[in-house]
Amino acid sequence: MNMNRPLLKTALAIAWLAAPAARAVTLDDAVAAALENSPTLQAAASRIVSAQAMLQQAKSYDYPAIGLSAAYTRSDNPIQAFMMQLNQRQLNMQDPAFNPNDPEDAENVRGSVGAQWRLFDRQRDAGKNMARFGAEASAQALAAARNQLVHEVTRGFYGVLQAQAFAGVQAQAVKSIEESLRIARERFDAGSAVKTDVLNLETQLAQANEDLIRARNGAQLALAALNAAIGDDLVAPEQIEAPGMAALDAPPPKCTNPQAYEDRPELAAARLMRHVKEQDVRKAKGGYAPTVSAFGSYDLDSEDARGFENSYVAGVMAEINVFDGARTRAAVRAAQADLAAARADEEQARLNLRLDLQQAFLGAQEAWERLEVVRKSLETAEEAQRIVQAQYQQGAADISILLQTQVGVTAMQTRGAAAQFDYLTALSNLQRAKGELGSRQNPEFKIQDSE
Repeated sequence: MNMNRPLLKTALAIAWLAAPAARAVTLDDAVAAALENSPTLQAAASRIVSAQAMLQQAKSYDYPAIGLSAAYTRSDNPIQAFMMQLNQRQLNMQDPAFNPNDPEDAENVRGSVGAQWRLFDRQRDAGKNMARFGAEASAQALAAARNQLVHEVTRGFYGVLQAQAFAGVQAQAVKSIEESLRIARERFDAGSAVKTDVLNLETQLAQANEDLIRARNGAQLALAALNAAIGDDLVAPEQIEAPGMAALDAPPPKCTNPQAYEDRPELAAARLMRHVKEQDVRKAKGGYAPTVSAFGSYDLDSEDARGFENSYVAGVMAEINVFDGARTRAAVRAAQADLAAARADEEQARLNLRLDLQQAFLGAQEAWERLEVVRKSLETAEEAQRIVQAQYQQGAADISILLQTQVGVTAMQTRGAAAQFDYLTALSNLQRAKGELGSRQNPEFKIQDSE
């Protein structure tokens, strides 16, 4: 059936009659602009950058830490003075003036290169895995936000077109009543109609004009809501371009994969957060395991910053926690509780997304069935109006019947416009429930890697 095409063109024609030559804004344009401007997506992208930096920070502990230092020291402390002279290779214990209990002031200039390297640490490895899963979860959160935003903009775009169609229908109703009023006045002047016919039509015209005012205001509000979702005053009333209507000729796709929600980024993010908590348990338990580190330094010492003597220190150190007041045990219990909560959250997310998919599919099916019914009813109502108008013009129909058919046609045209865009919106919602909108075109939106 192709009744939708003439109806849509007629309903929107009045709203577009005065359109200037400005470039029309398509649905893809609106989506691309929203993806570019959305503060929600910008925040999600920043969280990805932060998570990537945290991962890089966690990986840095796999490498040794190397530092340089320089110091000048002066002291008459026996131990300090003794050690400074010893490091300078100047200590002479056979000197008659040597008195370890009352040394002269000693000075030392030291340059040092030090290194530390953690060779084994279970907590470090678990922390690195937590950072990796956290970065992946942030990316999935961005995909989920994109998926939702594309649907919201699509719904808003169709909402504007629907509101404009409502205004077009009301404008048509005003014109139709004005024509009927003209005929009634001619018949009244000719003596073939009563004054009440004219008065009833004038009342009906006033009501139609009132409805037209409300419809036009509704179109302006819908447009404002769309631009708010886009984040910019991109769309003007005369610039919006209706997308192709081919989707109105086909029923919604069958839900052949009831597990499609498994691909939703929300579920992937919940799964990754469970992995994060699993690694957190491992990290907490790592408090019971030993750590092994290597260390070393290379030092240069001099009394006058000219002739330096060198020395080095190198070694390996192992440490294990013997008693910490049950701090590690409490950390393990807390991490295990968080893991149990993450598992429950993942299962709840799965249940919610499965229900969301079922509701979206049933909503699309209902919208299609409504559209089919409205198409048939609209055809009948328009034919009835045509017949009654001809009969009234010839004096063969009562004014009440004419008003009734006019109201019926206006109502059916409004319901027809609503059914069309409700169906298109339901199809978009079904794609959202399958997680298919998150990858929609957005060539300009890039996530900058951290330095």
